Amino acid sequence: MSLDPVLSRIDADLEAAMDRLKELLRIPSISTDPAYKDACETAADWLVADLASIGVEASKRATPGHPMVIGHVDGTGPHLLFYGHYDVQPVDPLELWDRDPFDPEVQETPKGKVIRARGASDDKGQLMTFVEACRAWKAEHGTLPCKITFFFEGEEESGSPSLVPFMRENADELRSDLALICDTGLFDSRVPAITTMLRGLLGEEITITGPSKDLHSGMYGGAAMNPIRVLSRIIAQLHDEQGRITVPGFYDGVPELSSDLRAQWDGLNFDHSAFLGDVGLSDPAGEAGRTALEMLWSRPTCEVNGINGGYTGDGFKTVLPSKASAKISFRLVGQQDPHAIRDSFRKMVTDMLPPDCEVSFTGQGASRAGAFDTSGPAFEAARKALSDEWPDPAAYIGCGGSIPIAGHFQELLGTTPLLIGFGKDDDQIHSPNEKYDVESFHKGIRSWARVLDALS
Repeated sequence: MSLDPVLSRIDADLEAAMDRLKELLRIPSISTDPAYKDACETAADWLVADLASIGVEASKRATPGHPMVIGHVDGTGPHLLFYGHYDVQPVDPLELWDRDPFDPEVQETPKGKVIRARGASDDKGQLMTFVEACRAWKAEHGTLPCKITFFFEGEEESGSPSLVPFMRENADELRSDLALICDTGLFDSRVPAITTMLRGLLGEEITITGPSKDLHSGMYGGAAMNPIRVLSRIIAQLHDEQGRITVPGFYDGVPELSSDLRAQWDGLNFDHSAFLGDVGLSDPAGEAGRTALEMLWSRPTCEVNGINGGYTGDGFKTVLPSKASAKISFRLVGQQDPHAIRDSFRKMVTDMLPPDCEVSFTGQGASRAGAFDTSGPAFEAARKALSDEWPDPAAYIGCGGSIPIAGHFQELLGTTPLLIGFGKDDDQIHSPNEKYDVESFHKGIRSWARVLDALS
């Protein structure tokens, strides 16, 4: 089957494709708010009907929360699974939106046309790039180029409580040769990218308790141990002067970059100074001798996300608190074991306690990093297909955050994920005035058509 007529069909059908996206964007499918339960059902129904319109055998599947949408198309060649999510973030604060978040509009901006609405970039616009690519294939050739399973979730923005049980119960139906995920973006808003590294995450909340109640600092200060002082000393010793994390055994399983990947990242010409300058900073604060991209994508971190203790209201109160707490997160890479790190961290903290102080720990989740072997032919075929569509050649990149679904595909289905997305850094996902560039939507559809051609 020829690719050229598919690309021509995509170009000719762009306005109709944008109209379909607007229909989906008008549905306020906010998964975390029970008031929008019916809207999530409506969005799932809309997707079932849209998939059916291009010959996909699709159905809505009930879960304890919001439904999944599953669709199948038989074919020859590899079996591809495409994942996206139709639920969106809440719109608060509503007063910061320039228009109704669920009244999508194409707007002219200094950087080009954008589609403005909640969910435009995360993830309805991204999801529909793949559906529209399939629509063009079907229109031109009467069939899709290979066997495809569509898997759309309705709870991604609310923690995906139904996802793992559903995947376990339907593993045979969902298992495929390759899983395609469109929930990422272009590098530096310009370079097409395949994300091949995802950091894991370990969260810990620690509470130091000293005296049995809050004390007057004039009567007890100096004589009584202050839990904030203890907590401050513990936090200060989590990093050495070179920015390395001091938890014993923390770097076990942390790999160094390959020379090929390092060269590719260097070729991205990432402006480290501008990256920090955009948020009012200038000097990298992580491990000495590492580039910003290394620190963001391939190095582990330890960060304090919140501290609480004593009097924090307006004015001043000379209190010596009974308790002090901190929320600490670790981003993990390579083969780091989050459970072993948790045990080591807790022992380190406990060993640092002075007399008359106790500590309690509350775990806040633990997940391993994900790294995907790019030596398989699918990765290079997809990278070449993306390079053929965009001005800049596509790159393998890392991701500083965590995308749990990618790990679930590996662990529960034994399927390698391929993460490709077309969002831009300024899409304002999760924020007021979210948008998706028309260029991202258009070239995203063309990109998926090329990737389908290359993989099939």
